[in-house]
Amino acid sequence: MENINLTQMKSGEEGIIVAIQGGYGLRRRIESLGIRVGAKIRKISSQFMRGPTTVQVGNTQVALGFGMAQKIIIERI
Repeated sequence: MENINLTQMKSGEEGIIVAIQGGYGLRRRIESLGIRVGAKIRKISSQFMRGPTTVQVGNTQVALGFGMAQKIIIERI
């Protein structure tokens, strides 16, 4: 399968998180939101022009900034 970052997914697409690129602080912040390597993630929506991206992990919906979303690497399913 193809690995892409979260910002490249279309709304409604699902995938498995394969990596979180970034330093310790960024990884810890993202993991505290429930976004972990191996988790299934679904993109709900994103705003135009580098706006926030809304995703669903489990039963939780989270809005991420564009920079954070770029660092989450997804394998499409």
